[in-house]
Amino acid sequence: MVRPPAERPGTGVTPGSGGTPKPGAGPPGAGAVAGSGGAAPAGAGTGAAPPGGGAAAGSAGAPAITGGPAEAADQAGTRIMNGRALRRALRDRTEIGLLDVRPEGLFAEGHPLFAASFPLGRLEADVLDRLPRRSVPLVVYGDGDRDAAAAAGRLRSLGYCDVSLLDGGLAGWVAGGGELFRDVNAPSKAFGELVQATAGTPAIAAPDLRALLSGGADVVVVDARRYEEYHTMSIPTAASVPGAELVLRAGALAPDPATLVVVNCAGRTRSIIGTQSLINAGLPNRVVALRNGTIGWTLAGLELDHGQERRAPGVPQAAARRADRAAWDVARKAGVGRISGPALRSWLERGDRTIYRFDVRSPEEYAAGHRAGFRSAPGGQLVQETDWFAPVRGALVVLAGDGGRAAMTGSWLAQMGWEVAVLEEGGAGPAGEAVETGPWARAWPTPPEVPLAGPDQVDRWLRDGEAAVVDVGSSRRFLAGHVPGAAWALRSDRYRAARPEPPGRPERPARPGRLVLASEDGMLARFAAADAQAVPGTRVAVLAGGTAAWAASGRPLQSGPGEMLSPRIDVYRRPYEGTGVDPGAMQAYLDWEYGLVAQLARDGTHGFAVLT
Repeated sequence: MVRPPAERPGTGVTPGSGGTPKPGAGPPGAGAVAGSGGAAPAGAGTGAAPPGGGAAAGSAGAPAITGGPAEAADQAGTRIMNGRALRRALRDRTEIGLLDVRPEGLFAEGHPLFAASFPLGRLEADVLDRLPRRSVPLVVYGDGDRDAAAAAGRLRSLGYCDVSLLDGGLAGWVAGGGELFRDVNAPSKAFGELVQATAGTPAIAAPDLRALLSGGADVVVVDARRYEEYHTMSIPTAASVPGAELVLRAGALAPDPATLVVVNCAGRTRSIIGTQSLINAGLPNRVVALRNGTIGWTLAGLELDHGQERRAPGVPQAAARRADRAAWDVARKAGVGRISGPALRSWLERGDRTIYRFDVRSPEEYAAGHRAGFRSAPGGQLVQETDWFAPVRGALVVLAGDGGRAAMTGSWLAQMGWEVAVLEEGGAGPAGEAVETGPWARAWPTPPEVPLAGPDQVDRWLRDGEAAVVDVGSSRRFLAGHVPGAAWALRSDRYRAARPEPPGRPERPARPGRLVLASEDGMLARFAAADAQAVPGTRVAVLAGGTAAWAASGRPLQSGPGEMLSPRIDVYRRPYEGTGVDPGAMQAYLDWEYGLVAQLARDGTHGFAVLT
């Protein structure tokens, strides 16, 4: 059990139930961190032993990452951290966040293993939920000095007080011997490959599975992805059982131990983790992963299903209790602890530690009732997207959920080097605890004061030729539907967003006197409007309520590309999502995944420890 801060004589999370904190290890915050200027601020270290024992990560014996050659300051006084110090902090699991502020498309071309994508143009949309502690040490880099410095300034304006720039940016990281990882969710994907290599997770090739299905063999296929992905495309006969649900529900789909259970995803990671979850939990059936998932199925020339709605049946209470016990047996081996509600409140009130709180149940269960302050993060996706949900390395992760789902999710996070505790009393909380309903909602900083205009006013301006609309939200959402005649631009491409007519277009009429900025719900556009006002001669307003309000007013949306004022690099097209993906891109993605274990060895910062 995790003790309240005032009572803690030692580390933090105790393994399983009934464990005892190790005396004398020092509380979280004992290690020094980047940007502290000497003495470490509270909350710098994890204070917990990594899975499998050993010295506490970030403990008092860890090298200080402050001052001297590790840090310097540029001429503007911004702190600079070099790559060597950053690597040491990551290895020690000292609490630190590495932020890549380039658009996601550029991020996916290459980044350090534990870098998290925080595009400059969307910074306000992401920071409060993903970086909950304002004093957390942050290191920022971008496509050059200008965007990194702009991001650092914006973070400081939002109250983040320990912000450094990465010395030399991404080029400096590479010059110092740092590895670059492609794609998104690289830590989880690399970990999945390490699990397969270490545990020997069994797999079946697509043609072999197809032969079994065609021959009427006793086979059950379970799809470990989100339901939406499954519904878009799936393996024939497969049922949707998202990753954290597998240990709870697989037995209901395959009650006969002689039934072969095949776990699939789109590529490799979630099928490997899902298969190994069932094996680790002791499912009596033979369990294998579908090698390379729906990508492998497609590359083998086989047809996928579309629009399927098969799900696992409900689980009796006795079966749920067995799943819970099996999951906790695994979680205890991985070093997952338990934390009480009062102890968690004490930690939160103290405020010297980054604490992520996730409810790992299904989105539907979360919406029906959840403990206040917990974010919806279905367990399979949380393990798959650790860089998105928990970008601060060395933070404490607290999970809520039942039926063993939190325990099994925690077992994987612990093997990835996180300090993990499962909240006692289940997902929605006991009587007397604050319980909320409804889906998770993004937290926004207080937006700047800018002129707002409702759909009626903007419509009149457009009909009278008095305004031009530029959408600064997601290009994917823009293509799906936008205000008719609107153009799209990256918010960080401030000049083009403020002056929508590209140069060299004399055939176009003179630019209207007013610029109207739009985004999905209007919030991001309000921050962008403050940027646009800095461009001389710009009269700016924001479409109040965004594109959603325009549609809600009964006005039509226009789909398709429209006018694109910036390159569409804000969104990375995943080769494992959707249909119509180029087979060459699919194969290149698989080839990259095959090489991740070797990359991990060269990188040396991962701290993963796979149970065997």
